[in-house]
Amino acid sequence: MEMTGIGLLNEKPLHASLKQWYARPADRFEVAVGGFVIDIVRDDLLIEIQTGNFASIKSKLTNLVHSHQVRLVYPIVQEKWIIRSATDDPSRVIRRRSPKRGRLEDLFWEMVSIPQLLANRNFSLEVLMTKEEEARRYEGKRQWRRGGWVIEGRRLLEVLDQRLFKESADWRGLLPEGLESFTTSDLAAAMHTGRELAQKMAYCLRKARVIELIGRRGRANLLRVAGA
Repeated sequence: MEMTGIGLLNEKPLHASLKQWYARPADRFEVAVGGFVIDIVRDDLLIEIQTGNFASIKSKLTNLVHSHQVRLVYPIVQEKWIIRSATDDPSRVIRRRSPKRGRLEDLFWEMVSIPQLLANRNFSLEVLMTKEEEARRYEGKRQWRRGGWVIEGRRLLEVLDQRLFKESADWRGLLPEGLESFTTSDLAAAMHTGRELAQKMAYCLRKARVIELIGRRGRANLLRVAGA
C-alpha cells in the first residue's frame, strides 16, 4: 500500500481505522486527483470515506464523477458504547451501551445533500454498519446544551455488515415488499420509521429514477416503482 502523507495531519481515529479496514493490497492513500485529495485510489476507482455530513463533500464528489469512478463509503453506527469519566472521580470510567441503534435507511438523512449522484453511473455508495466506542469528557457549563458533556472522539470496534449500492436494483432493494402505489406515509408505516425519513428517502429515490410520481392521493403525492 502506498501512502503519500497528504491530508493525514488532521485525520480522526475513526476515519483512519475505517480506511485501514477497507484497504486492499496495492491501494494508494491520500492521492491528489483533479485538485482534490482522495482517501484511497484502487486502480481506476476513487474511494472517499466520510464519517460526517455529505454536504461538506458535495462539491468534491460532483466534480470527480464527471471523469472518474467514485465510491463513497459511509459508516452507520448500529451499536454504540459510550465511555465517560465519572464526574465525582475522573479516574473512574463508566462504560455503557447507547439505546440508539442505527439502521440502513438512516443513510438518507445525508443522501438528501447529494441526491443527483444516485443516478450517475460513475457513483456508488457503500454503507458499513458498525460497532463504535464514543469517548466523552465533562466540561460543565461550557457545554450546557449536551448536559455538560463533549465528545472527544469515536473509535471503530467492528464492522458488522456492509451493503453496496451501485445499480438501480440495489436502491430498489431498500423498498419494503408489497408496495405498489404508495405515499410517504405508507412508506413510513411499512419501514416502521418516521415520516420525515420516509420523505427524504422518497425524494432521493425519485432523483435516482427508482420511483416515480403517478398522481395524488388527497394532499399527498402518490408514488410507484419506476417502470412498474
